Amino acid sequence: MEASSLTTTILPASLFIIMLGMGLSLVIDDFKRVLLYPKATIIGLINQLIILPLIAFAMVKLLGLSPMIAVGFMLLAACPGGVTSNLIAHVSNGDTALSITLTAISSFITVITIPLIVSFSLGHFLENSQSIQLPVGKTIMQILAITVIPVSIGMLIRNRFPDFALRMDKPTRIASALIFIIILVSVIATNTELIKDHMGTLGWISFLLIVLTMGLGFFSAKLFHLNLPQQISIAVESGIQNGALAIVIGSTLLQQPELSVPAAIYSLVMFIPAGVMMWYFGRGKRKFTL
Repeated sequence: MEASSLTTTILPASLFIIMLGMGLSLVIDDFKRVLLYPKATIIGLINQLIILPLIAFAMVKLLGLSPMIAVGFMLLAACPGGVTSNLIAHVSNGDTALSITLTAISSFITVITIPLIVSFSLGHFLENSQSIQLPVGKTIMQILAITVIPVSIGMLIRNRFPDFALRMDKPTRIASALIFIIILVSVIATNTELIKDHMGTLGWISFLLIVLTMGLGFFSAKLFHLNLPQQISIAVESGIQNGALAIVIGSTLLQQPELSVPAAIYSLVMFIPAGVMMWYFGRGKRKFTL
């Protein structure tokens, strides 16, 4: 992909706005919950940061995907959850606070893990077939600039001007959803042929990856006797990743359109299992014992 205003400015700026909106919904107490509910947080993070990438790696190896598509899936699996996962957990009657906590913490941790996983994947799958170098230090700084910094700014605004942040909660959520749709449409428009070529294959692979990771997240939480809302949130955070971030990294940082294809297709497919979950667990107003 040639450098353009879309890849160098619009996509990063759009993601910055989305992450700023996430920050407006966060408070320090969201991180304190790690101490209050360590078991749920640890189980969720292990599922999201370790088990998910391992499952993705096993799948792309077993299925023999092309090197660039394989790296694209690993990039997606390395990303944290996002605003969408928090909304899905909330509508599904999950533990919204836990969902937000997992998203916030993983967003900070993946600043380090994304470059490491992607760098490993590039070396493993591409070998000498294509020379793509990922400068780990520079990549960490760039991910910081489009994720951690806007989240931190949003949290600072929330702390200093809580009334303003609360008033902006609904507008920023709507804006984030619209911006995400614009990012997705832009990537589809600029990679139409690639997506057409891969939609049939990658669609069901994305679906299978989501179902497997959500299922493992749910049952691992159940195995450790967490309550149903916590099980739901861990399932969602284990299976629903920040596709917008994967698209921005693939298109902007690495300048490789094919790396964004798995994330684009995944971002379309994820609403099927997510929709089923919201319908099944979100029916009625259950009262859960926390």
